[in-house]
Amino acid sequence: MRITIYNENLHEQRAGQTAALLYPDGMHAAIADGLRAHLGDLAPDIRIATLADHRETLAPAELAATDVLLWWGHEGHPDVDDAVAEAVVSRVHAGMGFVPLHSAHYSKPFLRLMGTTCSLRWRNDADRELVWTVAPAHPIARGVPDPIVIEAQEMYGEPFDIPTPDELVFISSFSGGEVFRSGAAYRRGRGRVFYFSPGDQEYPVYRHPAVQRVIANAVRWAAPDLPPAHLDSLPHARGWFEG
Repeated sequence: MRITIYNENLHEQRAGQTAALLYPDGMHAAIADGLRAHLGDLAPDIRIATLADHRETLAPAELAATDVLLWWGHEGHPDVDDAVAEAVVSRVHAGMGFVPLHSAHYSKPFLRLMGTTCSLRWRNDADRELVWTVAPAHPIARGVPDPIVIEAQEMYGEPFDIPTPDELVFISSFSGGEVFRSGAAYRRGRGRVFYFSPGDQEYPVYRHPAVQRVIANAVRWAAPDLPPAHLDSLPHARGWFEG
């Protein structure tokens, strides 16, 4: 699989901020480490794109060479080039997988793919999040503990203005009684989209083994189907999501 991770990489560049201390090499590095740990030889090629270079690293030719694009953004959403966002949407419709993470619910590509405001409730009180599996047979839930316990995280809560998911895989609960559709799967054209909410920049969520497992499963699920000849050449090509 050819994987690209877009991380706007703003918080990590500010000396003294929590994100800079937690992720000195950027959140994208922690996400990439998790993918390598869980996907191994299936993910030999992981490219990084940031807001500073996204017009080049997410140019049409680069997107054409991407099977799955992961997206983390927060403050930099308005600065993403509209042409890049449209190119991402076009590639998703053509078959590229798309995995928006946490505050990427407000990213330009996700907004365009959903066609809604994608607004939600939130508070940032270092609350404990429990991520409950509601579709245990789904490939993205393979090998994931139920619930995932995240000791400190930003709260996202309903109402979450997204279309009804094609498949709802996870919901989250918080100490204030809030619940949230934290793992939602969609198909757009020939492409697959999976939104996963845990992952605020002020907490080490992307080093959490179970969160890494979900993201790796999501990448594998979202990847375009391989031709039969390629499937036959992969170890355990049948039964990837068993056990």
